[in-house]
Amino acid sequence: MSALLWVLVALPLGAGVLLLVVGRRADRAAPGVALAVAAVALGLAVAAAFRHPSARAPFLDGLPMRLTVDGLSGLLAVTVTAVTLAVLLFSAAEFGAAEVGAGKVGGGEARARFFGLMLLFAGSMLVTVTAATLPVLLMGWEVMGATSWALIGYWWRDPERTSAADTAFLTTRTADLGLYLAAGAALASSGGSGGRNSSLSLDGLARAEEPWLSFITAGVVVAALGKSAQLPFSFWLSKAMRGPSPVSALLHSATMVVAGAYLLLRTGPLLDASGWGDDIVAWTGAATAILLGLVAVAQSDLKQLLAASSCAQVGFMVLAAGAGATTGGTLQLIAHAAAKSLLFLTAGAWLTALGTQQLPALLGAARQHRTVGIAFTVAALSLAGLPPLSLWAAKDVLLAGALERSPWLYAAGLAGALLSAVYSAKALWFVWRPAVARPDARRIPAGAVWPLVLLAFACVALVATAFPPVRDSVSRVLSASGQPAPHAWEFVLSAGLALLAAAAAWGWGARPLPLAARAKSGFADWLGLERAAHVLLVAPTMRLARAAAAFDDRVLDRAVDGSASATVRLARWTNDVVEHAVNGTVGAVAAGTRALGRWARRPQTGQLHQYLAQAVAAFTVLAVVLVLVR
Repeated sequence: MSALLWVLVALPLGAGVLLLVVGRRADRAAPGVALAVAAVALGLAVAAAFRHPSARAPFLDGLPMRLTVDGLSGLLAVTVTAVTLAVLLFSAAEFGAAEVGAGKVGGGEARARFFGLMLLFAGSMLVTVTAATLPVLLMGWEVMGATSWALIGYWWRDPERTSAADTAFLTTRTADLGLYLAAGAALASSGGSGGRNSSLSLDGLARAEEPWLSFITAGVVVAALGKSAQLPFSFWLSKAMRGPSPVSALLHSATMVVAGAYLLLRTGPLLDASGWGDDIVAWTGAATAILLGLVAVAQSDLKQLLAASSCAQVGFMVLAAGAGATTGGTLQLIAHAAAKSLLFLTAGAWLTALGTQQLPALLGAARQHRTVGIAFTVAALSLAGLPPLSLWAAKDVLLAGALERSPWLYAAGLAGALLSAVYSAKALWFVWRPAVARPDARRIPAGAVWPLVLLAFACVALVATAFPPVRDSVSRVLSASGQPAPHAWEFVLSAGLALLAAAAAWGWGARPLPLAARAKSGFADWLGLERAAHVLLVAPTMRLARAAAAFDDRVLDRAVDGSASATVRLARWTNDVVEHAVNGTVGAVAAGTRALGRWARRPQTGQLHQYLAQAVAAFTVLAVVLVLVR
């Protein structure tokens, strides 16, 4: 069974690298190749979800590379590959349309590069969800971050887009350092090479001793919150909206943004063992659901509204991880993947047709493109938490876990759910309002509509997973028995409040929010998080860098230059003085040696009687010396 798992991760990775290497020569074949690979990967993921394979290969001394598929990773693998296939179907159809505006993939760009990066990204996400050890997780995590940067900055000739990609990459990269802290602490807690394998296993992190346990927990939490755009890292997701709409649909529905939530759900025992990690994670998720929900309400750009709602909806998954509601968090993740990928793809379809993503300019868009509008409505109503759609029921399953943990946590989650209804109804109000006809609107390719219809069907069908007996089966697959189940009044309460909130938002329409000007600008500007990051981190870092550069120029460079000058002067003095003295000494020694040689040659006459006389004289002197000494 290990071959199944190796092929599952190697197929998209290998195909993606191949398309990138071949380049523009593969542009014509790239969409077909990508769709075939994604379809095969989906079939392999389904097989792996049922068979639960594992794989092992030599990697480092005492630390093999290990991949495994269990209940949670199996569900995630199917979700990732299914959404990838839907997004690639839409992208392949969109390539046939002429490029209008700046939110879609156009035919003038390198198709092989786009589809290669998408496959490489999906493959790295599969490595992340099937990793059994921290080193393997880090490899998938890093490749996922690098390919997300390339995809967000796909239109690399536009400085604003590349700058946005840099912001997203550097923000998540900073948080990713937490995983290195966790890996280092896990190694330190192993007590020798013999325990490396178990200490770096994701399932074994909770067995570390203090203080390493706290370091591991802190590192994992920071990395997960950063990757999932939770507070205070949320602002990078706003910048990521500069990328093509299919990229947003893949990155921010079922892959990168939910990778952090998946990691927290995976390491639930670690959060419990730390004694503080679960509370911090739960309340951070609740705060993100509320505050980023308010940010979504304040947006006038559809993709920005969807981006803020992604942060808020992932906040519910993070809340579930902290509250120990693994089943509810997983159901929320799967239902959100279907709804949010559909919403982003619909935004891309309208951008292709109408050339805008501003809500006031999208008036009547759903009326003009009925099928797309209906699909958007299904996803938006699911996001709003209205029955009988998937996110309504999934959210109540995870909120049941929050209620068991703390009534205040439940109330915070319910407040976030009400805001979901408000911003979803706001988007629907704009796209369904009557508007003047747009004779210059472009036709949405028929091939791009079918993936939207399939995802809309998924938004309806997935509601069954939140009710018995399917929910009980999911809990067994996740090995999460004993999870709290929502009561009937919880379903009724959340549905009623969501309906009231949506009706109020629809009735309010496009009127300004009843907030102070500073509050409205703050929410519209994503709570000023990016400016705060610049003030608190970027500006001090740049000042420190400038100070270090000045110290380098004014102190170190001068010291080096002064040392060089002194060395040159010393060399000259040595050449003029020391070298002359040494040469004189050597010359004197040579002259003395030559003189001694001449004196030594004089007795060497070749006359035997002279040698005899010299011997007698020498013995006489020696005898005198001996007599005198004695």
